[in-house]
Amino acid sequence: MELKWLKDYVALLEQGSFSKAAESRFVTQPAFSRRIRSLENWLGVSLVDRNQYPTTFTPAGEAFAEQARQLIGQTYAVRNQMRDISAAREQLLIMSQHALAVSFFPSWMQTLEALADGALIKVETGNLHDNVEAFLSGNGDFLLCYSSTDIFCQLQRDDVESLQVGVDELVPVTAVDATGKALFALEEGKPLKLLSHPAESFFGRLLQRECLSRLPADLSINLACENGLSEALKALVLKGYGMAWLPRSLISSELASGQLQRLEEPLHTVDLSIKLFRLRQSRSAAAEQFWQYLQELYKQTSGGD
Repeated sequence: MELKWLKDYVALLEQGSFSKAAESRFVTQPAFSRRIRSLENWLGVSLVDRNQYPTTFTPAGEAFAEQARQLIGQTYAVRNQMRDISAAREQLLIMSQHALAVSFFPSWMQTLEALADGALIKVETGNLHDNVEAFLSGNGDFLLCYSSTDIFCQLQRDDVESLQVGVDELVPVTAVDATGKALFALEEGKPLKLLSHPAESFFGRLLQRECLSRLPADLSINLACENGLSEALKALVLKGYGMAWLPRSLISSELASGQLQRLEEPLHTVDLSIKLFRLRQSRSAAAEQFWQYLQELYKQTSGGD
C-alpha cells in the first residue's frame, strides 16, 4: 500500500467527488480513480459505491475513513520519531522549491547561519505541491516558496503563519543569435514557441492567469515543451528551443551578459513574493527561536498567506 493512496482517499472524503478530489491532489481524474481502485484492491473491499451519484461510500468505506486519517498521522509520527532519535544536534529542516534552492537560498544562507545558533540547516527540495503536502503533515520546520493569491490555498489556514523574505518576478525571455538578435521575437502571423511549466503546477497556473490569458487574440502560442523544473526550462531556452517565463533571480547573470534577452509587451511580467511558512506549533525549541529571530529581522507581523 502507498501512502499517497490514503491521502487520495481522505481527499475524496473531504471533497465528496472524484473530480474535485483529483483537482485538490493535482492529478487527472482517471489517474486519481486508478489510485483509489488500487487502494480498494489492496484492502480487498470496495470503498466507493460506483453505482450511486453523487459519490457514495460503502459501509466499509465509511468505516475506513477515520482509520485512513490515523494511518497517515501515525506514519509521519513514526518518521519524525526516527529522525529525532538519529539527530545528533539540533536541526532546522527547510522545504524549498527547486528554483529557490538554486537562485535565492545560497545568498540567504549567510543570513540563516547567523540566526541558526549552531543548528544544522537542512534543505529538502521538491515541487511545490509535494512540499506543501509534506509541510502541512508536519514533515518539516519551514516551507520556502513563491506565493501568490488564490494559488495553493492550502496554506491559508489558522495554524500556518508566514514571513515575506524576498521578492522576485517571472520574466519572458529568449536566447539570442550571434548578432545579439532575439531568437524568438514577436512577429505578426508567426506563432510564439513556448517552453512552459505544466498547466497544473504553481507557475503554470500563474502564467495562465496573469500572462497567457491576457495575450492579444491575434498572437498564437505554440507550446513546444513542458517541464516542471525552472532550471531545465532555462537550459532549453539557452539552447535556443523556445522562449519561457523564468524567475529573474534564476537568470540574472544571463540577462546581464546578454545570453538571454527580455521580451517586451504584450508579454507581461509577474511579480512574485518569496515567503517562509511555518506551523504555529513548532517542532522544536530551535525552530521556535529561529522563527523569533526572523520576525525581528524582517520587522513585520506574521500571518497566514
